[in-house]
Amino acid sequence: MIRDLFSKKRRQAKIPRDEAKKEVPEGIMAKCPECKSICYIKELRKNDMVCEQCGYHHRLTAGERLHCTIDEDSFQEINAGMISKDPLNFPEYEEKSREDREKTGLSEAIVTGTASIGGYPVVIAVMDASFRMGSMGSVVGEKIVRAVNRAIEDKTPFILFSASGGARMQEGVVSLMQMAKTSTALRKLHEENLLFISVMTHPTTGGVSASFASLGDVNLAEPGALIGFAGRRIIEQTIRQKLPDNFQTAEFLMEHGQLDQVIHRHHMKKTLTTLTAIHQPQEED
Repeated sequence: MIRDLFSKKRRQAKIPRDEAKKEVPEGIMAKCPECKSICYIKELRKNDMVCEQCGYHHRLTAGERLHCTIDEDSFQEINAGMISKDPLNFPEYEEKSREDREKTGLSEAIVTGTASIGGYPVVIAVMDASFRMGSMGSVVGEKIVRAVNRAIEDKTPFILFSASGGARMQEGVVSLMQMAKTSTALRKLHEENLLFISVMTHPTTGGVSASFASLGDVNLAEPGALIGFAGRRIIEQTIRQKLPDNFQTAEFLMEHGQLDQVIHRHHMKKTLTTLTAIHQPQEED
């Protein structure tokens, strides 16, 4: 019957899952976690991985971060070949680290080097969450310390972009020791009257947020970034209180004095240039 042609069952017919996958090739389109809009990844990259519809800041790789932050062709990587050992003989740790190196093209979860921003020389470090979730192991800590020492040697500002799930559990106490190690190095930078700018991106959590990421002379963050130590559920269970909806976001921390400013990604380079310029050493008369 004609009525059957327009039945609810017919109108809800769906394309088979395998065929649907063929319609949108992987790596071509991206869905915004915030507003759910869909766009071409190519267009998203042109906008520095910021959603044009709602302004959501997608994660950047270390290479993408450097591309949109520093002056073109100014980056010179330092300590590039350092690779983590397996101090605890943790099951499958070396194998998974090797897989991450092959997948990301990085030797570790952080890239460090010298560069210029707005024409001003800096030492810069960028964490990459795609490598072991940006977790802080012995090599991450050592590369930060060496980068700080290079900034002291060159008498230039030190800029660090954090993106991390915290300390790397596969290295146990060796990883936790990096909190004190990096903090001590930054203290030496402070004693030399050199600028340290910490930029916290999504996410910056655990031992990273509790150590070097929060020790900047200027602490900045990207909009909507998750920043905190323990997880929301653990805190609520401990204090037996409901936390605000925007708890542990960059905006919440800004309101409560832990951040100096929340900076849109498109304005980050200009802000860093201004901060670096006003902290240049003055020539004596």
